[in-house]
Amino acid sequence: MELLAKSLPFIKVIAAFAVMLGGIRFKAGLGLSILLGSLALGFMFGLPLLEWAETGVIALTQEKFLLLAAIVALILILSDALERSGQSRRLMDSITGYLKSPRLRLAFFPALIGLLPMPGGAVFSAPMLKSISERMDLDNMERSVLNYWFRHIWELAWPLYPGIILTAALADLPILNIISRTGVGFLVMVTLGWIFFLRPGVLPADKLVAEDSENGRSWRRALVEGLPLIISIVGGLGLEGVIASFIPWLPFELGIIVALMVAIGCIMVQNRLGGAFLRDVLTKKSLRSMIFVIISIFVFKDVMQAAHVVDAMARAAGGDAALLASAIFLPFLVGMVSGINVAFVGSTFPLLIGVLNTLGMQDQLIPYIVLGSFCGFAGVMISPIHICFILTCEFFKVDLAAAWRRIALPCVLLLSAGVAWFWILK
Repeated sequence: MELLAKSLPFIKVIAAFAVMLGGIRFKAGLGLSILLGSLALGFMFGLPLLEWAETGVIALTQEKFLLLAAIVALILILSDALERSGQSRRLMDSITGYLKSPRLRLAFFPALIGLLPMPGGAVFSAPMLKSISERMDLDNMERSVLNYWFRHIWELAWPLYPGIILTAALADLPILNIISRTGVGFLVMVTLGWIFFLRPGVLPADKLVAEDSENGRSWRRALVEGLPLIISIVGGLGLEGVIASFIPWLPFELGIIVALMVAIGCIMVQNRLGGAFLRDVLTKKSLRSMIFVIISIFVFKDVMQAAHVVDAMARAAGGDAALLASAIFLPFLVGMVSGINVAFVGSTFPLLIGVLNTLGMQDQLIPYIVLGSFCGFAGVMISPIHICFILTCEFFKVDLAAAWRRIALPCVLLLSAGVAWFWILK
């Protein structure tokens, strides 16, 4: 009986996550699923319906929510402009001649498109990889795993990814503080990609052909075509540093917003995109869906606080069990079921941060955020419903189960590397 009493808060939380994951599984949409999860959580922890609604309304007036919604919208506009204008392909063409190694080419172009944080982006890089590997003796299974893996090597290190931005917003830390620790994930992903998909023992040299292309060997052209990305990254991080150092009373997110707006303006000038383009992008369903996800995440976060979920977990089972669930198990589970970084960050990191605050372990915030990030991302990568995985397998016409078996072990090793890095940081 005592064991049941101690387990009850955890059972309630798992049940709320089950509601959320069930919604995702049955295609209710990520935003609606998280919102239903927050409703179930509030109900099980005794939060009246009216108070749940009031909490949600208050959450949507917070500065953090408004800034994050603006950043996500601008990133989607930037990605859409680069794709629709053909500027990302022109950038690829301008640097192809510099890539003499066939192995480098196979990894480079999926990685290049990985710099654009757009849903299902792997299907954008798949035709490029197919094109550059036409004279290589590769089968479609090899092409599919290369495209899927190297498309995602940046997800723990690139400051434009919504998951990174959301992590920084929830933890109330500058993005540079986050990626300076999680960025190790980039090295881990590249290393695992080489070992399992690119090394000579996996891809023998006689299967690879390097074409002597002089296609667009112009660093000036590459600089011009890559200027919007340079502005968004260098400008965003630079302005964030200026704000943090000289005007700390301003939210650091403003630096990212300004840089993204300038980058979008740059693309529009370079490609003569007019008001019709902006109207088209601003009315896209994908933009509305992502904003709804952000809304649901902030409602979930504040409902959890209003219902005193973290306090109940800490009282019932002590610190270790709550930390184990919120830093390892739940991020991996949500990542695997949803296949989306924003999902595990938005639904589990508020719980993790709340547990750390309750236990007086605020000084350990960054190591535990890193641990949760690695575990959640490993779940996303191993997810059989990850949209990039599905689209890549569909494009190359390969069996999903067979492709999944090729990536399963690297994903387990990715998670293990995150645990090891956590202990080093801690």
